[in-house]
Amino acid sequence: MRIDYPRSGKRGLCKLWPSWRQWLLLVVAGFVIVVGGFAILVARTTIPTPNEIASAQASIVYWNDASTEIGHIGEANRISVPLADVPLVTQHAVLAAEDREFYEHAGFSITGAVRAAWNNLTGGATQGSSTITQQYAKNAFLTQQRTWSRKFSELLISVKLETQVSKDQILEDYLNTIYFGRGAYGIQTAAQAYFGVPASKLDLGQSAALAAIIRSPAGYSPDNHKAQLKGRWQYVLDGMVTMGWVTQQQADAAKFPKFVPPGATTRLGGTAGYLLQAVRSELARRGLSDDQLAAGGLRVVTTFDRSAQRAAVQAVRAQIPRTGAKGLRVGLVAIRPGTGQVEAMYGGADYAKNQVNNATQAIGQAGSTFKPFALAAAIEQGISLDSMWNGNNGVDVDGYRVVNEGDRSWGQISLLKATESSVNSAYVALSQRVGYESVVDAAVRAGIPRNTPALSAVRTVALGVASPHVIDMANAYATFANRGDEVDPTVLVRVEGPDGRVLLQPDPTPRQQFDHGVADTVNYALQQVVTNGTGFRAQQLGRPAAGKTGTTNGNLSAWFVGYTPQLSTAVMLVRDGKDGNPVSLAGLGGGGSVTGGGYPAAVWTAFMHGALDGEPVEQFVRPAPTTPVEPSQSSSSAPPSDTATPTHSATHSPSHSPSQSPSQSPSQSPTLTPTPTRTTSAPPPPSGSPAAGGADDG
Repeated sequence: MRIDYPRSGKRGLCKLWPSWRQWLLLVVAGFVIVVGGFAILVARTTIPTPNEIASAQASIVYWNDASTEIGHIGEANRISVPLADVPLVTQHAVLAAEDREFYEHAGFSITGAVRAAWNNLTGGATQGSSTITQQYAKNAFLTQQRTWSRKFSELLISVKLETQVSKDQILEDYLNTIYFGRGAYGIQTAAQAYFGVPASKLDLGQSAALAAIIRSPAGYSPDNHKAQLKGRWQYVLDGMVTMGWVTQQQADAAKFPKFVPPGATTRLGGTAGYLLQAVRSELARRGLSDDQLAAGGLRVVTTFDRSAQRAAVQAVRAQIPRTGAKGLRVGLVAIRPGTGQVEAMYGGADYAKNQVNNATQAIGQAGSTFKPFALAAAIEQGISLDSMWNGNNGVDVDGYRVVNEGDRSWGQISLLKATESSVNSAYVALSQRVGYESVVDAAVRAGIPRNTPALSAVRTVALGVASPHVIDMANAYATFANRGDEVDPTVLVRVEGPDGRVLLQPDPTPRQQFDHGVADTVNYALQQVVTNGTGFRAQQLGRPAAGKTGTTNGNLSAWFVGYTPQLSTAVMLVRDGKDGNPVSLAGLGGGGSVTGGGYPAAVWTAFMHGALDGEPVEQFVRPAPTTPVEPSQSSSSAPPSDTATPTHSATHSPSHSPSQSPSQSPSQSPTLTPTPTRTTSAPPPPSGSPAAGGADDG
């Protein structure tokens, strides 16, 4: 057959323009080549058995040495069941959610791809086009990478599957390997994880919920995104009606199911479970989804130091008595100033038994551990440590009668002495002078989140009516240890993919929140709390340390937050009642009230001994000479005063402009803002139980 090309009888460019017959021949030849080539590629494609690959590749979490494992996240939790054991309503729910044309297409859906492309181009909700066969091929045989080569391989495997395996078998394998969240792979494990029943017992509402979760286990989590899940659940039911798999009456009668609480598997047990939970939380905040973590084969190097963590666990076990400890929560966090790296975290005794992390999730009123923020605000406004204040009990400040620990009156005392002995009356007056909002602002700049419960510009703000997390207090004091430069806390050093490529590497950037001189002065004052005041127990560390005790009204919490130049650590004790609400710590260890200078300071000291073992002793930078630091002698016999204004002002200029003092609103009534009640002079040497050794503060 002769091909007339270039075309005879034509002139110019027309000789090169193919005839319609030639065009048809080109199209047919091209189609044959493409189809033939694709068929050859499909024929040469090999399919491994699902059980060799479908179990998820666990992500490994390491200590900061990058070689020793803390544990695994995402180990496959999968139980295979035959399709006959999966209710038809469950099968239809999954098809309605993921691939309504599953039994009609040959592994890929052209109409689905066109529909998804059109929806995405016209501004509708982002929509994928993968069929169930393609999803199964990707999850079982490929990686999660979004590349054209992976998509093409997915297409080849999907077509090959359709030529060798029945539709029912593909659906069965898909249902047994797809990830549903909560560490559950496959419909059987998912039914148990979310509803506590086997897959064979799933009803319409439960089936639609599990089908809805498949699209994004993290985005449709019933624990965190129930509203989004309900919307997707309704979409699944509507799809089942559209396909004729259930009637409208059946869909209307379906009830959104109740979910069992998320349980912890044995691999997340013990104290290490809280570390893994903290890792998962930060990865999620940084954009790595739960299913990526669970099935991505990641290598996560954390900031946790194995020796420091061991010291934390041992300190809690050695210093916290078991007598009277029912409902007790102990939280500890240690942060490296300047890096924000969390070196140790005690979130509880056993994550498998209690999934609330006492270090990052539990809260407790801060008590007088909030006073350093008022101190920093005052120093910024030019108020020096030797300024004099009325320390008498019962002083009226802004319409509020301030009570000191033991109803003790201190007379006229220096700000340094008021800090050492945590005198409430002086600090409420100080807060009024600098402005309550300035105290809040200083706390936020130091590292306390603005949305911390009860953090507001009220008269008792310096007495710690706010309820921060332990990690927030450790980070805020690390800002002072770092001479005023704040760094966001992190538990991650880097995250690597299966190929060793670095996917995530936090680079905490210090932000100067306080002038170095201001921070140096705060550090000096808090060192005196340890050497001369309520934090005396920390002297046993045997190296320069600064810190502050805190105990709240009603003995609902007890804190010690302290630091050396190398490490900032916060320790909190709270107790849950039968109804989950906080109750008094009194009775722990068979004693009376628990103070910040007791068990919390004892835990802090024991931990710091172990965590800093082998590290050089470092000194704090002393304040500049322009800031007086020698206090005047206090006089407990001084007569009470009706006012609480300072009798001596500072000698140096403020480093920041002072905030305006807000007016007191009627709603800020003393009866609505519980006030701490403990303040005494420097305590005697410790004796007996930690709770009995020395006084504490408000």
